[in-house]
Amino acid sequence: MVAYIKATERLLIVSADKDADAVFRALADASRRKLLDRLHEKNGQTLLELGKGLRMTRQAVTKHLAILEAANLVSSRRSGREKLHFINPVPINDIAERWIRKFERRHLTALSALRKQLEGEDNG
Repeated sequence: MVAYIKATERLLIVSADKDADAVFRALADASRRKLLDRLHEKNGQTLLELGKGLRMTRQAVTKHLAILEAANLVSSRRSGREKLHFINPVPINDIAERWIRKFERRHLTALSALRKQLEGEDNG
């Protein structure tokens, strides 16, 4: 039973790593980050709205949106003849939790210790 649980945990970690890899790959491109910024500003936009003012063809915007959807950063829903795109912040939050905050915690602990040491010198 313990071996089964450990194997399951390993599979979950590998799956999470693959998901994170897809998110990092999607975020590596400046055009895709720009599309996410636009969705953050106004969620639920059409392809034409998202591409307006960008130096990209509709086909390029479609390709970038497909990569963002594959990474689960964007979802879409049909509304009549239009396809609306929505940002999904969960994968970015997962990366922040796993990769950013763990490094942040160490620095904050070090800064706190330094502050206590410096305050101790002033008071002593």
